[in-house]
Amino acid sequence: MTDPTQALSFGAAAAEYDRYRPRYPQAALRWALDGLAAPARTVDLGAGTGILARGLLALGHEVTAVEPDPGMRAQFAATTPGAPALAGSAESVPLPDGYADAVLVGQAYHWFDRQRAHSEIARVLRPGGVFAPVWNLRDDRVGWVNDMNRIAEIGGTVDRLLGDVTDFGPDLDRPEWAEFTHVTELTPEDLLGMVGTRSYHLTATPERRRQIDRELRALLDTHPELAGREAIVLPYRTLVFRARRR
Repeated sequence: MTDPTQALSFGAAAAEYDRYRPRYPQAALRWALDGLAAPARTVDLGAGTGILARGLLALGHEVTAVEPDPGMRAQFAATTPGAPALAGSAESVPLPDGYADAVLVGQAYHWFDRQRAHSEIARVLRPGGVFAPVWNLRDDRVGWVNDMNRIAEIGGTVDRLLGDVTDFGPDLDRPEWAEFTHVTELTPEDLLGMVGTRSYHLTATPERRRQIDRELRALLDTHPELAGREAIVLPYRTLVFRARRR
């Protein structure tokens, strides 16, 4: 698990997080839940503001959210009707044994204490149930996206995740994975707002935040694919892992 201060930094920017962060492709969520007919009983673990939960609800599934940050839970309640949001964490899930057909995680798996979380996820899943962490990753094969990631110190790549996420503990099968692509359309100010919801930006010093913002504005003003654009197409690669409870 990485720095817990960063893991709990998002609540202060919960509304901005929900506004600027990308949604998940429906095809990716369908692949994660392949073989589970709707309505499946799903748990959105580290649910944040409900971006993943709303995708699951749109597919006709039941959702129970678990989120440790009270600011994020408040935003979840405001934006995601039809799904309860419980106080809890991946290491202490407030649900009974065998409760879920599937446990999903959107963007949050890297914050987990994996050994403890894997045991809790396995406990909450029924036999044959699915665990599926999902990531939206900016496509850094595009030059200006790579420049943005460097300026804002945004980590996380498909290759790094494939090397890092190889096992979910003894109670779950070896994971398989799939990749999906999609895009979001943002204004330049939206792009700056999105970067402002990153944990590194939220926990940086005011001076460092101002430096990041200056360099990003310079990129927006000078890069030939960005300068003068009122709308920017930001490409994403969505990576999904899937493993079944033994």
